[in-house]
Amino acid sequence: MIVVALIAVATAVASLALRDPDTTRLEREGQRLAALFEAARAQSRALGVAALWVPGPAVLPDGSLVGDFHFEGMPASAELPVRWLDAGGGDAVSVELPAQHRGIVLGPEPVIGAQRLVLHLADKRLVLSTDGLGPFTVIDDVPR
Repeated sequence: MIVVALIAVATAVASLALRDPDTTRLEREGQRLAALFEAARAQSRALGVAALWVPGPAVLPDGSLVGDFHFEGMPASAELPVRWLDAGGGDAVSVELPAQHRGIVLGPEPVIGAQRLVLHLADKRLVLSTDGLGPFTVIDDVPR
């Protein structure tokens, strides 16, 4: 009887420790995007060029589309990623921006203004925001 109780407790603890894969994936994408924003911000300031992150593919000169998002204004030598980590598998990550914004302004000014975007994956949501002075951070608590 004691063995059965220990197995039940261990099973309960293990099931609580398992995380939802969509939540894990969305958190990973959010952390990565925050790091990409900061890298692009630094490059934009160093090069003195205006930079804008835009969700959706970039249109190449031949009319073809590439990427899940792109950085406008950054030179090709910046070699910033343009795809989500798991772009080909399962649900796609989608982005919600305020209605009046086409993208996220990243520079070249050191103070870029407060900005926020919401990442969606299935029924999960995650917010990335900055006050314009500090770095972009992931906020887990998203009011509906």
